Amino acid sequence: MVWVHRAAAAGLYALLLLPGAAAPAPGSDPCAGFSRDVRRERALFAGDARDLAAGRTAAAAPALATGQLYELELSAQPEVSFVAPPGRVSRTEATYAGLATLSVTAAGIYQIALDQAAWVDVLAHGVAIRARDFQGRPGCSAPHKLVEFELPAATPLVLQFSGAVTPSMRVTVSRAHAPAAPARARG
Repeated sequence: MVWVHRAAAAGLYALLLLPGAAAPAPGSDPCAGFSRDVRRERALFAGDARDLAAGRTAAAAPALATGQLYELELSAQPEVSFVAPPGRVSRTEATYAGLATLSVTAAGIYQIALDQAAWVDVLAHGVAIRARDFQGRPGCSAPHKLVEFELPAATPLVLQFSGAVTPSMRVTVSRAHAPAAPARARG
């Protein structure tokens, strides 16, 4: 009898994964716990990604644009020549990495969204820009992790991705949303 219930539950779960199927209850969505508005990133992650080979060197790094979903093909981390040492040392040797470039026209706060728990560094003129904030959601890959940086305008930037557990990674870069204002009581 237990097997029948498990099979029924598995079948119901499979139906929920079909396009057009009902969404899970609000409390069960692993992506619902971000404190930031991630609707734009969720929409990007639901679309088609542009395939790019991440660079093994800064000179070979492809340029990314904001508002686009990319599927970066990474290399084994020891094969990548970083501009500066990654901000976090990988816990295992079997990780993947790659480089990309970015330049934004307007200075401001931008968030980089990743589909996994990889590390991202942003460098301007070879110097790391400190992350302002980050958060991730276990069980969510659309996106899994958001990292905020205050980026300068019209400055060539290098994005260093490291510590990825798979040889490809989905990435978006977008202008950060303003935090939602707290609701005020009507009186």
